[in-house]
Amino acid sequence: MLGPVILAASRSDRMRRLISAAPVTKQVVDRFIPGETVGDIVPIIKDLTAKGLELTMDVVGEDITTPEQATAARDAYLELIDQLKDLGLGERVEMSVKLSMFGQALEDGHELALANVRPVVEAAAAIGTTVTLDAEDHTTLDSMFAIHDELRKDFPQTGCVIQAYLFRTEADARRLAANGSRVRIVKGAYKEPAEVAYQQKPEIDKAYVRVLKILMEGEGYPMIGSHDPRLISITQELARRAGRKLDEYEFQMLYGIRSDEHLRLAAEGHRMRVYTAYGTDWYGYFMRRLAEKPANLQFFLRSMVSKG
Repeated sequence: MLGPVILAASRSDRMRRLISAAPVTKQVVDRFIPGETVGDIVPIIKDLTAKGLELTMDVVGEDITTPEQATAARDAYLELIDQLKDLGLGERVEMSVKLSMFGQALEDGHELALANVRPVVEAAAAIGTTVTLDAEDHTTLDSMFAIHDELRKDFPQTGCVIQAYLFRTEADARRLAANGSRVRIVKGAYKEPAEVAYQQKPEIDKAYVRVLKILMEGEGYPMIGSHDPRLISITQELARRAGRKLDEYEFQMLYGIRSDEHLRLAAEGHRMRVYTAYGTDWYGYFMRRLAEKPANLQFFLRSMVSKG
């Protein structure tokens, strides 16, 4: 019930100011976003990879308003890639990007986003890793998929994200599974109208399983974005039925959520990738994490009360 309210708050400048000013906010945000700069995040990368985990890195920020900001976002990712090269960890750490950060919503935004993201994909490939294009609200998806198709002509390992709660996703999954893409499946974390998306959790969970089955039976590489124990068990069973080896799919979970489960799955031989965000423009990302899972909101509210 609270999810839509929180998602609406994620677009509110007034709520941004109130939450940002709360004394307890930083320490709670740090649970999900462990740093603001590349320098901050290097120890996290070293620690997680030393534990047998892989990562996907997200430089947070979405609502850019100028081409210069889009260029700055590109450069932030290039700086990250340079750091990964120096660490020798390119093969263990990929990047996740939101095309809105690269100018997708600006004038001639499709072409601008493609021009900005291509150097990032090229640089990632040069150090042995890749980029996944994150899904945003449904109005952006045709552009995202078109950019994904274009990038895969030269960099076929480029991944993309699909959202189970959208009605269109089963058809998208069939197309992507057939051409061998790397596909992350998530439930979805944007406020979408009933005309395009399931609204109730049971419906979304059923859709997730249907889409997951399509991906597992296809020719691509599924990346399962979920913390739900039931969906993790279903994933393992569907992978077994499809005859997939442990290195033919992977789990992805958010930094700071169910960390023990990250280690358990890795110890069992699964590929386990931790979605790790950093940066100063954390508000939208943080609010979606609260909206996705009631326990996250409860954790935040308890912290605010206990710290006064």
